[in-house]
Amino acid sequence: MIVRNWKSKCIKALTPASQNLIFPLPNNDPPNLQCSYTQTQSYVQVTMKWKKDPYFDSIEPIYKSTELKRIVSLKNVIARNPNGCIPISDVSKKGLQFDLKIKVARFFRQYPSIFEEYVGPHHNLPWFRLTQKAAEIDREEMSVLEDHKGDLRERLKKFIWMSKEKAVPLNIIQGMAWYLGMPDDYLQRFDDGSFRLVDLEGGLKGLAVESQGRVLSVLQKNAMKQGVYSGEPMESLQFPLFPSKGLRLKRKIADWLIEYQKLPYVSPYEDYSYLDTDSDIAEKRVVGFLHELLCLFVDHSAERKKLLCLKKYFGLPQKVHKAFERHPHTFYLSFRNKTRTAILKEAYRHESAIERHPLSRVRQKYVELMMESGPILKRRRRSSNQVKAIGNEKSESDLDCHYGSVLARTEYSSDEVVAGGS
Repeated sequence: MIVRNWKSKCIKALTPASQNLIFPLPNNDPPNLQCSYTQTQSYVQVTMKWKKDPYFDSIEPIYKSTELKRIVSLKNVIARNPNGCIPISDVSKKGLQFDLKIKVARFFRQYPSIFEEYVGPHHNLPWFRLTQKAAEIDREEMSVLEDHKGDLRERLKKFIWMSKEKAVPLNIIQGMAWYLGMPDDYLQRFDDGSFRLVDLEGGLKGLAVESQGRVLSVLQKNAMKQGVYSGEPMESLQFPLFPSKGLRLKRKIADWLIEYQKLPYVSPYEDYSYLDTDSDIAEKRVVGFLHELLCLFVDHSAERKKLLCLKKYFGLPQKVHKAFERHPHTFYLSFRNKTRTAILKEAYRHESAIERHPLSRVRQKYVELMMESGPILKRRRRSSNQVKAIGNEKSESDLDCHYGSVLARTEYSSDEVVAGGS
């Protein structure tokens, strides 16, 4: 193959001679070309057509996650209070802290199935406490955090092990804490001596963990169980693919996908510095990283924009978000709630392949309790409207009686006048 258009985007695919085959150049080629060699495996600029999948768009725990995070944060404030209740003044000015765009009191009142309002002992201020069902789920959540402490600790370690320097800034860990299912006090709860605080560039504090030998990804473990992978370096490993119904790939893209699946698999826990960032192998490493990351998350999903902060410390390319679009058989990109949510298909199409997060059942119960607030508010509005209607009817009745008595007095006075005149 001879590259003829020297101004095209294909130039960026050219690589040093030590890696690939030599191709002769025509005599009229420009003399200022820096290299004359192409990759045997080039990065294909494929564009996948997005296909809506109603199944993945109907998984409520995923799309209620943002609202649930706010509820759980406020729930924790109430549950950790020694009295089990708080006046609204304790949180009324902390809306930004809980990522609320409305007043905190109004947010409490949107979920009567979780938060119970009553008049406090002083100054008639509104106070809030957890409903009985919410308190029961909270106790279950605390029990899960304690019983599965080891599992949650290992998930945090794996998250840090995937980074370039085996150390991640605390602010990034805090940003991923909800997805990883970690409590606010994870530093104290998970402290077993394996974590250490370190100073990172930019004056940031980070959390580091020492490597404990080779770590296998979920993909590698499943392939070994099936007997199709031995774990040798640069061994080929295929991703499980789950095409959405009605999604058809062009022949060129389908052929590329077949060859892509045959490429060597580089685990997100292994060194990748030797990879050419523009190669298909490097892209497969990025897809493997995203696959493993979503395996660690509670719902096996995340808002795509939330993952962009990982680029610097996890060695991800500038356009890592494109991986979700280029691989629709591995990930589903949902546009529900006016946001882009990346979902790992394997976790919902082949549930036995990925270990369920300990907190997933607890969050499912929270979501179900959230959904009970709608009927409660509806009944309250109906009762309020009935009271107003009764009040209006009573007012109209009183008004009719008033007009009737006035009219009767008027008629009586007229009769007297007529009688006197006669």
